[in-house]
Amino acid sequence: MGHREDLLAGAKQCLYEKGYARTTARDIVEASGTNLASIGYHYGTKEALLNAAIMEALEEWAQELKRALADVGDLPDDPIKRFEVAWTRVIELFERHRPVWGAQFDAISQRDHVPEVGSFFIEAQQQAQNGLVRLLWGGDELPGPTATAVGQFYHALLSGVMMQWVVDPEHASTGESLAEALRTVAENARHFGSGATV
Repeated sequence: MGHREDLLAGAKQCLYEKGYARTTARDIVEASGTNLASIGYHYGTKEALLNAAIMEALEEWAQELKRALADVGDLPDDPIKRFEVAWTRVIELFERHRPVWGAQFDAISQRDHVPEVGSFFIEAQQQAQNGLVRLLWGGDELPGPTATAVGQFYHALLSGVMMQWVVDPEHASTGESLAEALRTVAENARHFGSGATV
């Protein structure tokens, strides 16, 4: 590997071990076996390097998720059961990539202090929302505004479940519990939508 790749690998290692805010340029240099000048030469700033490291880690997770959901033929036809199986597969990947989520939440907390972080996560969030619709939506193609709303819903769900798994994996949501919640909310909406009174 060249210095650029070494720096990226070292930055990922530091993100997992120290988090975004506590990682210094010297930490990255030590982990990568490079020098301080190479960060500026290849990435411009430490923040740009850490952002690239997070993006690569998230892309690795996204590729695993695509593989996990690739065989849509084995997903049930029933929408709620399909939702349960798909989210069970998503959640199974959380534990393997748990350091990524801790680093991501740490990085997001820096967005007000480091402008590059804010712009990075705005773009990453939009990409994630679009990608989740492509991966998880099992119906016909959605019109633009609806696809945006569904992407935002999936992303909110993903972020919330990730947070649960980072904080307390023993009591975090499962595919089964999410499907049960969705079923209950849908039945409640149908109940009130039909004009029923309590």
